[in-house]
Order: sequence, then structure tokens, then C-alpha cells
Amino acid sequence: MRLTALAVSALVLSACSQAEEPAPPPPAPGPAPVLAGVDLSKPVRALGTEPFWAVELTGTEMVYSGLDRPEQRAPQPRAVVQGTTATFEGVTGAGASLSILLAATECSDGMSDRTYPLSAIVKIGDETLTGCAASSAAIMSTGESGPVVEKAQPAV
Repeated sequence: MRLTALAVSALVLSACSQAEEPAPPPPAPGPAPVLAGVDLSKPVRALGTEPFWAVELTGTEMVYSGLDRPEQRAPQPRAVVQGTTATFEGVTGAGASLSILLAATECSDGMSDRTYPLSAIVKIGDETLTGCAASSAAIMSTGESGPVVEKAQPAV
């Protein structure tokens, strides 16, 4: 009986002395992905002509739209940046695969005198579309000619 009590005491003491190690903290988020000066963590728009189409990368969704085409939405994953390209891949609510490849090469849409900082290749279902891309803010603030870049905010 004395041996059993001694064994139980040893087990209890060893269990108490083995403190649990705290779980490692989650990794800190890395810097926002940037491609050709475009912050990919902010809204980005890719667009093309013949046929007219656009994809909005809102930060939470990829929203495809086109002339005479139904709008399709897919959750937006974090950009996978490799060198001078970034990709986003998902599946729309309608079940179509949606893939966006952005490349850090200057691009002209062929319809205006604008130059965009990114070229875009969009694959939706079996269709492949080519066009240009920039931050949504830059597209909205640029006229019909010149480089599509975000305007500097005035100092307050």
C-alpha cells in the first residue's frame, strides 16, 4: 500500500511540474501586397474592351460584370504575389471559376489615351479576357488621358 501511495504521489508531482507551454502568438500580418505602386489590399478595378467587361476587387469580393453579361461574385482571397505578378482565384456563386492575373506592365485600354500601371488577364468559366487595371481610386480620379495614378492627398 505504501508503494502505491508513493507512486500516486510521484505521478501527481510530475503532472504538476509539467507546465503547459503557451501557444505561439498568431503570425503578424505581413505588409500589404503592392504591385507597380498599386496597393492590392485596397479596391482595384480591372477592365477591358471588345467586349466591355470589368472586375472589381473590393477587398472582400471579386465582382465580374460585362455588357450583356450577368454580374457574378466570388469571395476575394488574399493576393498571391510572385515577382511582378499577382493572382486571385475563386469560384462565383453561379459555380464559374474566376481567375485574375495582374502583371506590373504598363497597359493601354485601346479606347482612351490612359495608361494603366497593370495589365490584367481574367478567366471566367471558359472565357479569357485581357485588359488593364489600377486602383479604383486612381481610375475614378483620372481624366481620359495620361497615367492612371492616385492623386496625392493634400496635407491637413
